[in-house]
Amino acid sequence: MQASLRFLFGLFLLCSCAWAQTEHLPKPRAIVIFYADDLGYNDTSAYGCSKAPCPHLETLAQQGLVFTDAHSSSSVCTPSRYSLLTGTYAWRYRGMGILPGNARLVLPVKGEQLTLPAMMQLAGYRTAAIGKWHLGLGRGEEPPDWNRLISPSPREVGFDESFIMAATGDRVPCVFIQNGRVVNLDAADPILVNYEPSFRFPNEPVAADMTEEQLAACLKPWGRSADKQHDKTVINGISRIGHMSGGKSALWKDEEIADRLNEAAVRFIRENADCPIFLYFCANDIHVPRDPHPRWRGKSQLGIRGDVTVQMDNSLGVVRRALAEAGYKPEETLLIFTSDNGPVIADGYLDGAPRDCAGHNPAAPYSGGKYTLREGGTRMPFIVHWPSVVHPGKSAALISQVDLSRSLARLVGFSDIPQDSMRDSQNMLPALCGLSKQGRSELPEHNHAVNLALRFNHYKLMPGAGGSWQLFDLSTDPAEQHDIAPEQPELVRSLIQRLNAIKQQNGGVNRPLPATVTDT
Repeated sequence: MQASLRFLFGLFLLCSCAWAQTEHLPKPRAIVIFYADDLGYNDTSAYGCSKAPCPHLETLAQQGLVFTDAHSSSSVCTPSRYSLLTGTYAWRYRGMGILPGNARLVLPVKGEQLTLPAMMQLAGYRTAAIGKWHLGLGRGEEPPDWNRLISPSPREVGFDESFIMAATGDRVPCVFIQNGRVVNLDAADPILVNYEPSFRFPNEPVAADMTEEQLAACLKPWGRSADKQHDKTVINGISRIGHMSGGKSALWKDEEIADRLNEAAVRFIRENADCPIFLYFCANDIHVPRDPHPRWRGKSQLGIRGDVTVQMDNSLGVVRRALAEAGYKPEETLLIFTSDNGPVIADGYLDGAPRDCAGHNPAAPYSGGKYTLREGGTRMPFIVHWPSVVHPGKSAALISQVDLSRSLARLVGFSDIPQDSMRDSQNMLPALCGLSKQGRSELPEHNHAVNLALRFNHYKLMPGAGGSWQLFDLSTDPAEQHDIAPEQPELVRSLIQRLNAIKQQNGGVNRPLPATVTDT
């Protein structure tokens, strides 16, 4: 007993010391969250995959703190992005899932709850959202009108500037939206969008209606759908989810998406070089449809999926170079690299990825991936880079992206967080900066349904078949192959109770979405 007390007292002293050290951390001039899409734990050379060389990420890892137990809050994109930007678990809200391309905004706007970007504004930062959005746009009874100023949009959430894709690359509308307006839109060719599967616009090219000869003539080799969800409107030689008409002058070219997002990031950094900045950069890579620019074709040994991974790494290099050229010194720049959810190889297109990635486990040494409750679904690559402040190395601290809100608030000296905001976020700044090896002791993990698992230290409680529960010891079984629930019934019962308690905290589960949005 005395030995245990001495250990706990020593741990308390270490934690107290770490908290004290955070008081003296400098306030960064630039804070960048670089958010990859569908990138697995083992998908880059920084985490061990030699078949997809990522020199910029390797440099970041060599110079930064590499986390081995960091998590997105969900194994799919919209909930993870919601949690990161609000500090609240998305699974608490009714109707929160993978949104269609014409969904209404699900994020709280100013005056409803304090978001991460709104907090950064109040702390004196110029803020920008660039890249994939997938959190809805506009509010009201009808979906957004793409032909006029769209509001609310990222601006009302807390971003001074934005250059975004409304949803995903495989969903219409296939246009960029800058500060609430579609880029290069011709008023004489208005955009119309419909997500009813059986709907058709006049003269709309729909993959589901085409013969084999027609498909071969109009689709890129990797643009053919593998399911009935992706076989609707054909744009730029790729079949999509949903129906779209008009907006021809505004349509993106998939092979140029990365370059366009890079240009927007560089422009924001250069134009605000005299300000503290907060950049939320969401790469489209490596989400489907995978259509790398020709200069990146064949640059990996994993086919088209590996090539867009290399393209994603180039985007990281572009952002870092722009920061340096704009005068943001390395010691003044905090850069966090991570991904929105676990990996998926085949996801709606016959793009050859399963063949080219044969033998490659993108989540290794973990099992599962996108859509799943297994560790591969939420355990993310996560690197904190802040030279001279955060020392290089590795950390096994258990952390979640939902914790970035309160951690960054602490870093920039913002303490006036309303009671109804950032409810699930914990201040993990000592762990993020490598001042403490202690992270969370517990963490709920969420998939695309309403299912939750619970991490408790190195144990993982997960629902099984027929209402049963499974228990895994990740310290000896990272791939979750050996269910030890029958051997640990008391631990299973206590973890079930703890998970139920977490569900009831902070307003419980199945609350309505903020304001009037309840049925996206």
